[in-house]
Amino acid sequence: MLNRRSMITAGAAVAAVPATAAAQAAAATGPQPGSAAAVSPEGVISVEVVADKDGFVSWAVSRLGRPVIAPSRLGFLLTDARKLERAFGILGQSVASHDDTWEQPWGERRFIRNRYTELRIELQERWGLMRRMDVVFRLYDDGLGFRYEFPEQPELKTVNIGAELTEFTVADPGTAWWLPAFEYNRAEYLYNKTPISSVGVSQTPLTMRLEDGTHLSIHEAALVDYSGMNLRRVEGGKFRAMLTPGLTSAAVVREAPFHTPWRTLQIADQAGGLVESSLILNLNEPNKLGDVSWFRPLKYIGIWWDMHLATRRWNSGPKHGATTEYTLRHIDFAAEHGFGGVLVEGWNVGWDGEWFGTGWGYSFTQPYPDFDIERVAAYARSKGVEIVGHHETGGNAFFYEQQLEAAFALMQRFGWHTVKTGYVADAGGARVATGDGQAALAWHEGQLRARHHLKVVETAARYQVAVNAHEPIKDTGLRRTYPNTITREGARGMEYAAWGQPANPPEHETNLVFTRLLAGPMDFTPGIFGMETRVPAGVATTWAKQLALYVVIYSPIQMAADLLDNYEANPAPFQFIKDVAVDWHETRVLNGEVCDFVTIARKDRNSDEWFLGAITDETPRVLTAPLAFLDPGRRYRAEIYADGPGANYTDNRTAIDISTREVTSADVLTLRLAPGGGQAIRFVPLGRARR
Repeated sequence: MLNRRSMITAGAAVAAVPATAAAQAAAATGPQPGSAAAVSPEGVISVEVVADKDGFVSWAVSRLGRPVIAPSRLGFLLTDARKLERAFGILGQSVASHDDTWEQPWGERRFIRNRYTELRIELQERWGLMRRMDVVFRLYDDGLGFRYEFPEQPELKTVNIGAELTEFTVADPGTAWWLPAFEYNRAEYLYNKTPISSVGVSQTPLTMRLEDGTHLSIHEAALVDYSGMNLRRVEGGKFRAMLTPGLTSAAVVREAPFHTPWRTLQIADQAGGLVESSLILNLNEPNKLGDVSWFRPLKYIGIWWDMHLATRRWNSGPKHGATTEYTLRHIDFAAEHGFGGVLVEGWNVGWDGEWFGTGWGYSFTQPYPDFDIERVAAYARSKGVEIVGHHETGGNAFFYEQQLEAAFALMQRFGWHTVKTGYVADAGGARVATGDGQAALAWHEGQLRARHHLKVVETAARYQVAVNAHEPIKDTGLRRTYPNTITREGARGMEYAAWGQPANPPEHETNLVFTRLLAGPMDFTPGIFGMETRVPAGVATTWAKQLALYVVIYSPIQMAADLLDNYEANPAPFQFIKDVAVDWHETRVLNGEVCDFVTIARKDRNSDEWFLGAITDETPRVLTAPLAFLDPGRRYRAEIYADGPGANYTDNRTAIDISTREVTSADVLTLRLAPGGGQAIRFVPLGRARR
């Protein structure tokens, strides 16, 4: 039995031995056609890799004996040499096992078990240059990851990858939820729901439900110094990797030895199984930063929603939002109501004139004259509140990198430990630093942008700053390796309810849970009470749903995004925002279907309280929530924030019913959700249950 309160290595790798007669022959005669296979620890997932007589290599996956991924090709096109696809044989293979449990410094759950079977296949060309390429699979009972590894070799010193030929051939028809790739607005689109056979070019995660009810998600893990992967449907259910372009014909340029990111496949009977999976995190390397206790998960308010409502502005002038006095008011409010931080956008020079997609005028150390940064810093410190820094770059990573050290040194001097970065620029129009020190336009998820985001995270860590990136590169679980990578945007956030064309529909959040959030935390900025905005639809949810989003959409920093006046005018529902935790010991998905509804329960890491959030799309629903997650034999006070009579997301969004009742783990709650509605519950321990 694992001691779940400490990191324990429960199983070391077993001895690696050739697994088939073909492998034994290869060891004696060189690479040969053949196959290799392995199964996950409990035998749920199996993979088979075949090198056929023509030298093509393919992989296939089954779950409980049923095909999930039909034979799918592996390989690469190079820009300066013959492709790495045909002519391969198996030079050797080995199987190993691993089992340990590690502790997150913050997260959806405190302890994560990392148990897998590893299959390594050593591939070598059977003719020509005899180049080497290994493929490594890690099989979990809820999916797998695989990556290519290029050993050091004289025939392939520099690997110039023009295209990755990795395929995912989904074995059965079904439904897909996906975002279009290579569009101007990056990841900020509404999700398409189509047959798998109608997907175009998709970003990842790509979520699917097969006809037999099996749920799949294709993504990647540990994206480091490589281009982000998209998926292009080739025919039927066959998808091929499509790397984000680089500055030349090569999407990726690397020196061997190196390995690619993991290509990941999560598999579950139910949609909630995808959410509960830790596969992406487990495929990343352990914490490289050591003690990161200087960062504490927190709730924050900010000078932000005003600008999206156009009542205040980022730029200087009479409507400037980030003034000293307005910031001090926010600090007072945060201190009074127990919020740890105040975000201040528009504090620094550079917002006047054209900044979208340019960013040349930004200074990350010089405030506007009406923002007394020294006074603000001192006042915040006296109130026990941190300022959440803001570094909008206009997509200009080149110029931002020149100021990184000074910008983070300023934050460290003030004791500010969290920064929100931004890269507002159209896709393909973000600036990067080239190898010769010049600036060039690039895609947000190209190799050079991956390098940039890691440089920001590593630099920030040296100054004890955690990073919340907006308009970011996708999340691939690097928060395990660099725990100061706390959250990010990477999807349509709440601001689209202020001015979006179209605004976010009621199904948007129920899509996010099973798609974007499979990649990692999102700074969605919930908590809006003022439902009328700049668009006719306004905020297409109910108040109860706004509260439930604090539980449903995970982030270790959560914003109370609305104007202070709206919170002061509505103290009863605001109480839940004040009470809800942001760092969790455990997470359970009680029910859910992609695009339709979900109910999630989470236990506070710092107390014995539990919180529950349930949300629906435009369809009203009655859901059941068994409370078996509560401690047996213990009584709890359930503080319930439910949709009120007649509540709906169009013309009665503020109707809310707040009540309390006593419950135990034996109870089953009935959750009545209005159209576009939700329900939020806090469970406070009272004592032992009466006999």
